[in-house]
Parts: sequence; structure tokens; C-alpha cells
Amino acid sequence: MSKIIIYQILPKLFGNKKTANIPHGTLEENGTGKMSAFTPKVLKEIRKMGFTHIWYTGLLEHATQTGYPEYGIRKNHPAIVKGKAGSPYAIRDYYDIDPDLADSIPNRMPEFETLVERTHQADLKVIIDFVPNHVARQYYSDAKPGKTVDLGANDDIQTTFSPGNNFYYIPGQVFAPSFDLEAGGKAYHEFPAKVTGNDCFSAHPDKNDWYETVKLNYGIDYMNNHQTHFDLIPDTWYKMRDILLFWASKNIDGFRCDMAEMVPVEFWGWAIPLVKQAYPAVQFIAEIYNPGQYHHYLWNGKFDYLYDKVGLYDTLRNIVCGKQPALAITGCWQSVGDIQDRMLYFLENHDEQRIASTFFAGDPQKALPALVVLAAMHKNPVMIYSGQELGEKGMEAEGFSGLDGRTTIFDYWSVESLRNWYNNGKINTALLTDEQKALRDFYIQLLTLCNSSEAIREGKFFDLMYANPHSHFFNPDKQYAFMRHAGNELLLIIANFDESEVDVEVFLPAAVFDYFGIDETKIVSAKELLSGKEMPAKIEGDSRYSVHLMKTGACVVMFSGLLHHCEDEARSNP
Repeated sequence: MSKIIIYQILPKLFGNKKTANIPHGTLEENGTGKMSAFTPKVLKEIRKMGFTHIWYTGLLEHATQTGYPEYGIRKNHPAIVKGKAGSPYAIRDYYDIDPDLADSIPNRMPEFETLVERTHQADLKVIIDFVPNHVARQYYSDAKPGKTVDLGANDDIQTTFSPGNNFYYIPGQVFAPSFDLEAGGKAYHEFPAKVTGNDCFSAHPDKNDWYETVKLNYGIDYMNNHQTHFDLIPDTWYKMRDILLFWASKNIDGFRCDMAEMVPVEFWGWAIPLVKQAYPAVQFIAEIYNPGQYHHYLWNGKFDYLYDKVGLYDTLRNIVCGKQPALAITGCWQSVGDIQDRMLYFLENHDEQRIASTFFAGDPQKALPALVVLAAMHKNPVMIYSGQELGEKGMEAEGFSGLDGRTTIFDYWSVESLRNWYNNGKINTALLTDEQKALRDFYIQLLTLCNSSEAIREGKFFDLMYANPHSHFFNPDKQYAFMRHAGNELLLIIANFDESEVDVEVFLPAAVFDYFGIDETKIVSAKELLSGKEMPAKIEGDSRYSVHLMKTGACVVMFSGLLHHCEDEARSNP
């Protein structure tokens, strides 16, 4: 058993050698990454960093202002494409790979299939996007198999809702957003207007709506008190099931399901078991933001893992930024209870602002204690966004994305930190700054520890905060402490969110050792695993253990030579 550690990366951004980075630049001006950039050498290096999975973000063909007419691939109207490259979440062909990512456009699917094979050969698993809630406004599949019928091809466009329709409509009204859509000369025309992807049932979405997308109809009549029509399986269910089966057949290992909670849980409870019946090992991760729905989507929807955004991510961000006490972490894991190990932890992804941006911490070092907490606290999956380990700032105004502390997903761009690490395929740290090298080394050390340590990988957890209230020994506003145990490993982990060095004394209640079944008096050695420093091995129940913590740092003390109560009894009763 291993702890899942995911490396999220946009192939569009990775391996792009061009350095022009012209705001709103075209493909020809700014370039793009390719699937072929993920060579065996690159993948081997990613695996050595401690990752077990790669989430290749934005592989499916999506709306873009770039066309390939010589291959029969249309470009979309610029008025309904966000950025020159377009959003990877405005899918225009569910059965195809984005041609931008291929060296040979006619061979883009074989190139994807060999990417999956190379990734597996590097002992990494493959996650891809499944975008079930909405599609590009100009959806058209030229790669669909056999007798597959395109989404919307047989819709009754004279009605707002029909269980047999794939889209929702606003009869008699022209699609006319509340902002100017004149772009590229000829105005975009859509009649009747289709409902916009973020449940905007108006022909007049604004710039903050997902105006480039169309909402898919899973059998819910939103305009009639949300009545459901599931007695006869809706046509959209069958079409989306077939899409999942198509990609599962490509030997992938998992789907990250975009905005899963905007799709009825009944669909997931029907579709996921059908996919797993054919491909039992395929896993499903739900992007979900409503804690009240967590159990529903796990038990009834059959998901394997859920985003932990509004819980741990928001809390850790607030702690790093000095807006909440470290003690608030306890409430996070307590709030999810029995589903703790099925929550996906992260500090960055394509939707969130970069840690090093001025919108977040302004310094990647400040988030290292948060990283230690999310990586070592439980057995659940952890995700790192490419460039996070290099302190990528995301402080560039790339085009549509603007200066927002995020790395653009809408524009053709080259990310300097990733480009320097990739170094034209050489994969070394020669072009990185000393600070980037040190940060990356810390990430590698911690992530590899997550699976080399039995206690972190699969051990029990004990939160020490209840026993350590505010005192001159310990500050629960700035420090968080817990223990992990498995086999012959006992770990004491303390994260220091303070921007000053500090000496702490952590109270270890006797209940810890009773819970783990450990005779603490038999411990023979102790070492701090992040520094390699030898530590005092003597610990006792209901006593304090002293540790010096660096500013915005952490310690992981491993106690060895454990004797369990049951072993002690066996020795005394031969």
C-alpha cells in the first residue's frame, strides 16, 4: 500500500521552450508544450521526487482560437473562447486529444497512448480530466467512434427542458451576453440560446459567468422546482458513460471529475460502478465544495476521493496568512470524521493562487509548515501543482488570465521556473536559483518520506492539541503538533507557523501511548528526519518533550526500538 501523491501538470505549459511570452500571444508567438516533452527521463525524475500519480491537465480537445483547417479541425469563434489557447474546461470534442499538444496532429491519439505507456513504465499512474457538467458552446466531435451521436444533435430546441435533450434552451431568445461579444469580425450567433454552464438560465450571461460553455442536461428540470426525470435513464447519462468507458479503455488510472457536485449524484452512482465493472482499478476524484454533500457523493456517488478545499485548504491558507490559529486544523479533520482518508489535500492547483504570489503568502517558505501538516497528518492523497516545488509566483499578466497570482490556463505561455528545470529536456537544477534548489529539495525529502515511513503511509494518528493549550511552553496559535504510529515507528510532528525561531515543549499525555499500545520507556533512539539530527530518546507519558523549531519550519522526530504492551506481556508470561 502506498500513499497517493499527485503531481498536477498542464502539458500545454510544460516543455515550452519559447520565451517570448507576449500577452495575448498566439500559438506561433508564444509556443506550447507537447506530450512528447514527458520523456522517460522526465518521468523518472518526477517519480524520484516522490510522486505516485500524474494528473495531465487539459489533454482533451477544447475550444481554442487556433485552427488546423488542413486537418479538418475548426477553430472556435473568438468571442466565446477565453484566451487565445482557450479553457481546458470548455471541451469541444470529448473523444479527442488537444491538437496543440501533438507533434504529429493526425497521430495525436497514438501519441497520447504512448504517453500513458511511458508514464506507467516510470512507475507512475495517469489521471486525466473528465468534464461532465458543461461543454464548449460550439461543441462538435469529429473523432467520435462508430454510430455515436453528437451531444445536442437530436435535441428538441423548442423547449427549455426535455429528458431526452442533452442541453437546456431558452426558446425564442438569441444568445446575447451583457457585454460586447464582437470579436474577429463576424459576431457570434446562437439561436435559441443555450443555458450557460454555471446554471445561468438566461440568454444574457455576464463576464463572470462561464459564458464560453453550455450546461449539460442530466434529467433535472431546474425551471420546474428541480424535478428529476430519472425513471428512464436520460440520454446524457448514456453518452457520458460511453465517454468514460472510452478513456478508461486507454489504460488510464483515474479521472479528476470537474465540478462533480453540479452533476446529480444519481448519475455518478449509476456510471461509476459501470466503469469499475469493466475497469476495476480506475479511480474517481470529485471536485466538490459543499461539505454537506461529501458523504452523499462518496457513498451514493461512489467516488473514491473528494477535494478538501473549503476545509483544510482554506484553513491552512488562513493560518499561513495569520488569519486563523494553528489550532483550527483540529476542527478540519474532526469535521469530516470517518471519511478523513478519502479527502484530497492540496495547497495549490490551477484554480488557486500560487503560494509565492503577493495574493497569498508572498514567500513559498511561509507555507512549508502547512505542507508538512497536509503531507504527514493522515493517510489520504496529497496533490502538488507543478512549479509549487520551485516557488513559482504566478505574478505575470499572461493575457486573458491577467495578473491574479495564478498560472494561466487560458493563454499560450511559458513558465520560467518549469522551463529552467526542464532545461530543454536535460532535467537538472543548473538554471535554478539557490532558493529554488533548497525548496525543491525540501519537497522531495518530505514527499519521499510520506511513502518510506510506514507511520505516515498507513499509521494511526493522534492530535496533541487538546493537551497543549496556550502557555509559555507552547503557542497553539502558531504551532500544531500530532503523532503517528505504525509498526516500529513512532513520529512526533510539530509545525511552526511563526516567522520566528522558537523553543517549544510539547506535552505528551499518557493516553497517546495507551492508544498506540506502546511502552514508551523502552524507546532506544530518536532522530529528527528532516535534518538528520539525533534527538533525546527519553519520553514519558504526561511529560513534556523539548524541540527547537526554525521559523516557518517543522520537525519530524522518529522514535525507534519500540516495545508494544502485548510484546511486553508475552515476555513476562513465557
